[in-house]
Amino acid sequence: MALSPQWLDELRMRTTLSAVIGRSVRLTKAGREFKACCPFHNEKTPSFYVNDEKGFYHCFGCEAHGDAIRWLTDQRGMPFMDAVKELAAEAGMEVPAPDPQAAKRAEKRASLHDVTAAAQDWFESNLRGADGVAARAYLSRRGFSDKTVREFGFGYAPQDRQASKAALSRFEEQMLIEAGMRIEVEGKDPYDRFRARLMLPIHDARGRVIAFGGRILDSDSNPNAPKYLNSPDTPLFDKGRTLYNLHRAAPASRQTGRIIVVEGYMDAIALANAGIAEAVAPLGTALTENQIELLWRQVERPILCFDGDNAGQRAAMRAIERALPMLRPGHSLSIVRLPAGMDPDDLIREKGVSAIEDLLSSPASLLDTLWEFEKAAAPLTSPEEKAGLKARLMHHVEAIEHPDIRALYKRELTQRFSDFAFPPRPQREFKPRGEWKKGSFKAPSPQLSADAERRLKRAIEGGSRDTLASAVIHGMLRHPGEIARHEAALARVAQSDRNVGSAIDSLLAAAETLDSHAQSPISLPEGLPAPPANIRFAFLDEGTDPVDAREELAEAVSLLVERPALEAALAAATARFESDPEGAFVEQQQLLKRKLEFEARLGQMASRKAASATAKDSDAAQDTGPGSGASTD
Repeated sequence: MALSPQWLDELRMRTTLSAVIGRSVRLTKAGREFKACCPFHNEKTPSFYVNDEKGFYHCFGCEAHGDAIRWLTDQRGMPFMDAVKELAAEAGMEVPAPDPQAAKRAEKRASLHDVTAAAQDWFESNLRGADGVAARAYLSRRGFSDKTVREFGFGYAPQDRQASKAALSRFEEQMLIEAGMRIEVEGKDPYDRFRARLMLPIHDARGRVIAFGGRILDSDSNPNAPKYLNSPDTPLFDKGRTLYNLHRAAPASRQTGRIIVVEGYMDAIALANAGIAEAVAPLGTALTENQIELLWRQVERPILCFDGDNAGQRAAMRAIERALPMLRPGHSLSIVRLPAGMDPDDLIREKGVSAIEDLLSSPASLLDTLWEFEKAAAPLTSPEEKAGLKARLMHHVEAIEHPDIRALYKRELTQRFSDFAFPPRPQREFKPRGEWKKGSFKAPSPQLSADAERRLKRAIEGGSRDTLASAVIHGMLRHPGEIARHEAALARVAQSDRNVGSAIDSLLAAAETLDSHAQSPISLPEGLPAPPANIRFAFLDEGTDPVDAREELAEAVSLLVERPALEAALAAATARFESDPEGAFVEQQQLLKRKLEFEARLGQMASRKAASATAKDSDAAQDTGPGSGASTD
């Protein structure tokens, strides 16, 4: 049976909304309603109201609105069904079971919750007893307060391999195995999973114990034992879908507007012990897609705070690679890099909580981290190594599924690579050679030597070349200051395409005689050659904004460099069909897709020019139309 609207209405009617919200927000009576400072955004004057009669809350500041179920899903980050079950339990209502099998699974989960709850009570009592001396000493050395120890439910698992079986004897052994407390090995008696370890409970979004983590206390006696040990996946626990401490961090994040992801649960506890309550941790694995979605339910830009060593940085990059395909408008990740060799606890102990707060207040963006990581990943002393950097960056870009975000990342990373790989030449001292007029300075057109003029004119007019190559050559004539910036790229084009080689060589030679600040078109005695009529690019239009023209010209140069490499790779893939038909076909399809994208980008540049021309024609028609004020004589 599904949850009917009538059943949900009955649940809302039996729930006192102010009582649910009042557990985490201080409410003040205001007539028939209650008011408070909104828990969803920072404010000093109350604008958040709760109406029990109508069964909803509303904030007039940030427009947050919902009922009791929405409160638990939005404010506490609970899944819908968990929120329904919690409210139903409080209202004395039974949640309809979808089918007999689901009911049986729910009953099994409920019984396993009894096992984990009883195990948690046992672990805590062990910590307080004689067996817990070493564990209590460790907690004291870490500087954890009594409040933190109680709040996070620290416990202790004794050394005895059969201790949990005796302590939890009211449960069948098979239930202890299913809950992850015991290990079953064929041909041997089952034994305890956690032994001689400091224990921590792992909770679900509703705050119920679903699993455990244990830290070894005496590594010398068992050097091969893992330092940290977590429960296996069980009917209650899926480590890829669970974030440690989320049930406490989610409400705290509503107050601060941030949520922090650290590497391990001891890091999260160290931050909480220092007063930073909104920290969570993955459970022994890299951050998963499901965990990223859980974080985005709380805030749009969670902060990854991983250790400053190489392992921590690799963990951050794995999280970034998982997040790239999932990026959507407004949702991303921020990254904080701790000092090398330090974890959050080390930093707080040595420099105080203000040191980590300073780092958290100015995290790096995902894009900045991606650029810096790949730039430092390998030497960049040769052209091949620099090309490898660009290939790695573009590989990351292609993983982004959202088209607008992918295009923006590509443009930004391409620009950073261009600035890094093709830095501008040292600027010569600027000496004005034009004439001063009142209020302005009229710069002269760049002048070439007679020999340079003759070679450049012959190269431009000779040879056969396509639209893109012609556009780039004429674009450089109109914007000669860009020749030096793209010298290396133009030289590669000249080597790979004999139809444009002589013209580009002449351009590069001419650039040697130009002022590096030259922005006006190159001047020839017969005037600047007009580009062919079929060439339509905005950077050839005299009315285009200079900054836009230079950016589009840079994009055209990039396409001109990319095309021969793409064509060569496509030809090589085609040539491999006889020896490797399957592999060659897959590679060919990928290259054809890239070629279609290449043509689309080229078409977009031309369409921008066409759109600009259409707009100008439209404006001109309006200026000379009836009522425009133009003369009709």
